[in-house]
Formats: sequence, C-alpha cells, structure tokens
Amino acid sequence: MAVGGRPRCVHVPNTARLQELLHPGVAVRVRPAPPGVARRTGGDLCLVRHAGTWVCVDNRVAVPVVGAALGAGRVPGLSGWRVLRRKVPVGRHRFALRLQRAGRRALCEVKSVTLVQRGVAFFPDAPTARGTAHMKTLGARARRGGAAVVCFLIQRADAAASQAAVFSGVLLRAYTCRVTPGGIAPLRRVPVRLGGWERRGSRSGPPTFWP
Repeated sequence: MAVGGRPRCVHVPNTARLQELLHPGVAVRVRPAPPGVARRTGGDLCLVRHAGTWVCVDNRVAVPVVGAALGAGRVPGLSGWRVLRRKVPVGRHRFALRLQRAGRRALCEVKSVTLVQRGVAFFPDAPTARGTAHMKTLGARARRGGAAVVCFLIQRADAAASQAAVFSGVLLRAYTCRVTPGGIAPLRRVPVRLGGWERRGSRSGPPTFWP
C-alpha cells in the first residue's frame, strides 16, 4: 500500500475478504502507529473509498459506536436499552455487550458488515467459526427464554437491507453508518432479510422474535 506516495505495510483490522473494496489505486485512510510502539506495520487501515463513499474496514470501532449510540438513545428499535457491561464472558466465548431495560437483561453481539452488493449488505462474507459459535450460543439462550440481540453495523451508508442467517428467538437489528474521515455514526435502521434457515431444511418455519 502506498501512503504519501511511498509503499508502506499496514495492518488490516478486519477478517473479511474485502475483495470488492481493496483494488490498486483506491483511496484509503490509514491511522499511523503510535510513536514508540514496536510493531511490524506502520499503521492501521481504517477507511476505503468505494463508489463515491467511505467504507470503514476497522472492525474494532463497531462496538464503541453501538455502545455510544445506545447511551445517547439513538438506536431505533432498541430504545430504552442501556449498556451494563462490555466484553461479557459466557462460557468459552466473549460477547460485546450486556444490556438492560426495565429490569430485563439481554446479551448483545455486534457484527461489523462491509460487504454490500446492489444495495444489500451481507453477513458474513467469509467463513467465521467464531461468528457461528456466537450465533449458536445466542440462539440457545433465546430458546431458554433469555433475551439475545445481534446488531449488524453496516459501516457504510449505501445499503438498504441486510441478509443473515438467524437462530430462532434472537432479535436482529441492522444499521447503516455515516462514514467520513472525521468519524463514524449510525445513520439509519434498515430491514433484515432472513436467510439460511430455509436452506438448512428447517421444519419449524421462520424465526420468531421478542419485541
């Protein structure tokens, strides 16, 4: 990657393929490595310019963005929920947030989404054993009567819907973001199109959700 006209090796904090984003000649924004810190790369890739819009490819910002928006009451479809804790351990796994509303608690996982095709955002865009384990754990929790939420944070503004596999009883919410070199913020809620359960031969019908 060339930064300031000179080749530089940078860290990409994202496990997705990013094939539609990373091409020779695209504009990017890189966060320089902190001075005095020993590392093999000169910085972190943060933003990629694609089809006239900035896309955030740093997965690490998704949880802070959702947490801050919840604290400000600016997450449509999740009004009234507040963050009790971050990095919540459950068995061998760790989830993004524990939420509470009116005495009820919910386990919340936040998934960063970067792949958009013809206005539809997709998750995941690459095999993810960790993501699969998270969804199974949340599905089991929901079937036992617990509250479980997955927030898909689409880190770009040009998506109109999200499609993802879902386990029965898990509440799904998807949000696009306004991304600029100066920051990132949730922009609007978009509908979630369910996919996956019908292809697995499920006989239980579409998933159900708690309000």
